[in-house]
Amino acid sequence: MRIVVALGGNALLKRGEPMTADVQRENVQAAARALAPLATDHQLVLSHGNGPQVGLLALQAACYTAVEPYPLDVLDAQTEGMIGYLIEQELGNLLPFDVPFATILTMIEVYPGDPAFTNPTKFVGPVYTRTDADRIAREKGWIFRQDGDSWRRVVPSPRPQRIFEIRPIRWLLEQGTMVICAGGGGIPVMYLPDRDRTLTGVEAVIDKDFASALLAKDIGADLFVMATDVQGVYLNWGTCDAHLIRESTPSELKNYPFPAGSMGPKVEAACQFVEETGKRAAIGALADIQAIVAGDAGTQVRAV
Repeated sequence: MRIVVALGGNALLKRGEPMTADVQRENVQAAARALAPLATDHQLVLSHGNGPQVGLLALQAACYTAVEPYPLDVLDAQTEGMIGYLIEQELGNLLPFDVPFATILTMIEVYPGDPAFTNPTKFVGPVYTRTDADRIAREKGWIFRQDGDSWRRVVPSPRPQRIFEIRPIRWLLEQGTMVICAGGGGIPVMYLPDRDRTLTGVEAVIDKDFASALLAKDIGADLFVMATDVQGVYLNWGTCDAHLIRESTPSELKNYPFPAGSMGPKVEAACQFVEETGKRAAIGALADIQAIVAGDAGTQVRAV
């Protein structure tokens, strides 16, 4: 099978861990050990999160005020390269020497008219006091919202429309290459509406799971897996009545509310892929990845 595996942030940095290179490499090593056995029987295409890594770069930039912070699209490109390098190296240490790898910096088009641009919701970067947030908002035009006791910048999260590098991705797959792409939801870009085909980066964050679902559809994947740090999709999460959904369909899942900041996008991305392709999607723990692929673990989403 051709399988797209979207690695959650926990594959690189678990909650509460320091954002050091050594810690991230250790987590990638663990992810590689889970994924490597699948590569002998299936063609894997990997995407990944990058929220903590972009946040770290933003924190570092805030400490050096001699230049303006780099925009989010550039930080996305930086982290795609960094994380792809780690994944390539650690999987390469486990798989046969002749297995080829390629990390593709992936630009993904968003539409200027997307409603997300009028309602920024995605938290990015460091936390601020209300006073500092108001000052930076005046100076840079950034939008802030309260996050707990602090304030953080928010940016739009538009829907992915088109993957620019889809042709070289397909070509690499035809040559038997293991491809890492669409990291962090890809690099958001758009054509400026008032200019003739001028492509530019966007200060936005595309949801990783929606971008990965689009990737899976465009390359004809047989299975789309979102690997996270929980066993699957739960009803009544956080209560004594919580229970895991083992099997479901898009129409059934749409009857239940799921948190917008966590499981909601994963469920919606799974439903989108299944509805548009008729193929299977799954959500579950990275440690269970082999059983998830076999259909014996996680939450399995099927057309019927």
